[in-house]
Amino acid sequence: MKTAASRRFRVRASGPVACFTRPEMKAERVSYEVMTPSAARGVLEAILWKPAIRWHLHEIAVLNPVKWTSFRRNEVNSRAVVGKFDYAADEDRAQRNTVALRDVDYVLTASFTLVPGKAGAEDNVRKFEEMFERRLEKGQFFHAPYLGCREFDARVEPAGEDLSPSEASLGRRPLGLMFYDFAFGDAAARPLFFDAYLDHGVLQVPTWEQVLERNGGPS
Repeated sequence: MKTAASRRFRVRASGPVACFTRPEMKAERVSYEVMTPSAARGVLEAILWKPAIRWHLHEIAVLNPVKWTSFRRNEVNSRAVVGKFDYAADEDRAQRNTVALRDVDYVLTASFTLVPGKAGAEDNVRKFEEMFERRLEKGQFFHAPYLGCREFDARVEPAGEDLSPSEASLGRRPLGLMFYDFAFGDAAARPLFFDAYLDHGVLQVPTWEQVLERNGGPS
């Protein structure tokens, strides 16, 4: 049965620094050229996250020219372990280089659907549309939205209709293989990728079903 979808929202997300880390880079962070669909979904979920809805990205428009910056920063080598309280960050610190984007500005076009089995009898699309619109207009968030890394804060607001991509006149150019999202099944989480293109300054995001088929189908 087809799930009812919301109307499409246009959300502007900008900030002085962003890093959408390429997974093939191991020791150092190197950003993708454009915000990834999973990072965009994270911005939307910062505004409104509910178990009953699932966000779907359609387009990511790049308003500013792509510009780079690099710097070194301290990171820890290990992940936190649940139940372990004697961790000393000073003894596990390393300096790593980061190649990030600067002065980024995007317009995210997205909609959501209700999740079968998680949406209750009182849940409906219009209810969550109004909730999202209200939170976006008032600047309310479940947690601070960010651009790839939590320390890179995002300014989020409704997008006007007069905004145009910086590369609108440059036609279509490839961005390479881009991370889409994780597929969670019975086994470990599986990363999904797609062939990304910037088409007149807009990244057209394929559907979940298209990407899943491109990556060999369900696990």
